[in-house]
Amino acid sequence: MTEALPALKLAVVGHTNVGKTSLLRTLTRDVTFGEVSHRPSTTRHVEGARLSVDGQALLELYDTPGLEDAIDLLDYLERVAAEQRLDGPARLALFLQGSEARQRFEQEAKVLRQLLACDAGLYVIDAREPVLAKYRDELAVLASCGKPLLPVLNFVSSPQQREADWREALSRLGLHALVRFDSVAPPQDGERRLYESLALLLESARTRLEMLIADIEVQRQARYHSATRLIADLLIDCAACRRSVESREAPERQAIEALHQAVRQREQRCVESLLTLYAFRVQDAAASHLPLLDGRWGDDLFNPETLRLLGIRVGGGVAAGAAAGAGVDLLVGGITLGAAALVGAIAGGALLTARSYGGRLLGKLRGLRELTVDDSVLRLLALRQRQLLQALSVRGHAAMTSIELADPQDNHWRQGKLPEPLRKARAHPQWSALNAHPRLSQAERQETLEALAQVLQS
Repeated sequence: MTEALPALKLAVVGHTNVGKTSLLRTLTRDVTFGEVSHRPSTTRHVEGARLSVDGQALLELYDTPGLEDAIDLLDYLERVAAEQRLDGPARLALFLQGSEARQRFEQEAKVLRQLLACDAGLYVIDAREPVLAKYRDELAVLASCGKPLLPVLNFVSSPQQREADWREALSRLGLHALVRFDSVAPPQDGERRLYESLALLLESARTRLEMLIADIEVQRQARYHSATRLIADLLIDCAACRRSVESREAPERQAIEALHQAVRQREQRCVESLLTLYAFRVQDAAASHLPLLDGRWGDDLFNPETLRLLGIRVGGGVAAGAAAGAGVDLLVGGITLGAAALVGAIAGGALLTARSYGGRLLGKLRGLRELTVDDSVLRLLALRQRQLLQALSVRGHAAMTSIELADPQDNHWRQGKLPEPLRKARAHPQWSALNAHPRLSQAERQETLEALAQVLQS
């Protein structure tokens, strides 16, 4: 049996308030890690996190306090080196044993101790900042540890970023390998690029980093697949939802409002499930009120899927009886059927009709109507949830503002035909958790849900 390799240890270092904790939150997908604030010197001590794959620890990340007085510290270290002719690690060891490390340079000492105990460091840079002397001195002090350093350019999505200036400055200091990683809006391949760059610096850690990269991709795809299933489940619940109501103004109005509220609550549950799946907080996004219509009158009892369930073939059975009262529009579901059509349907459909839809058809004869969710609302639900999913996929876990969704522009869901799985769900009220006595575990529902999830992924 192959012995497990020890975890690679990385110290996340840099000036105060450049986004070190933000980077750790994004890499660990933990919105609660440390404290993120615009105030300087938020992190005052070292915090750690571990990334594992299949129970094996591959990477340990250590958040450190911000460097604040590197200019004076470098002057102090250079005086020590001049007096005793010591190399970088040796003079740091002498410094850390002295009183200055416990008093004047206490913060810097915490950072240096952690970097010395690690295999390498990530030097986080706020790319919006100008290249000042204090940053060059920080890099000189950190280089004294003798550990590989990988500069990480943070906030590169900002219009105020100075990426070109930083690239030139780092190159002059001999740091030619760097990675762009915006902790608030990270690129989808940001983690992979970061770990690939580390593998170039640390050849001995390549196997562990490649395992981590592969697992990150597997987890990304699994999250996306689970997310589309959550959205598909919402859409099927709403498409199959039916509410019977008396054909009088007051009951109709109450039933419409109850349906509106049920759909809003069901969408909010989907939103919360997506946030949990992507390890965000509930307050990071909330579904606003849907612009629902006044309900969708018309029972869709005679759409093609319903005809199939009733054992209908054109020219016989229920179709023939129903057509006697409804005409050719029955075949495309273009009209609301009247009592004559329903009597014909019951007369022509025999036992299967009575067993599957007899109660609903007779309710129609008694003056009841069925309220369903309009196609346009289903389109809107799909647009909103797909847009939320896209936003979550590129959101960093250090983001401090709520997700704001603009008007969706997906023309396929705006104007195209509803996917076949949704049209099929219309004829299966037992598939909706919004109806009484749902049967959600039916194999056909699960197959339809998976088919709709595939459509949502395209």
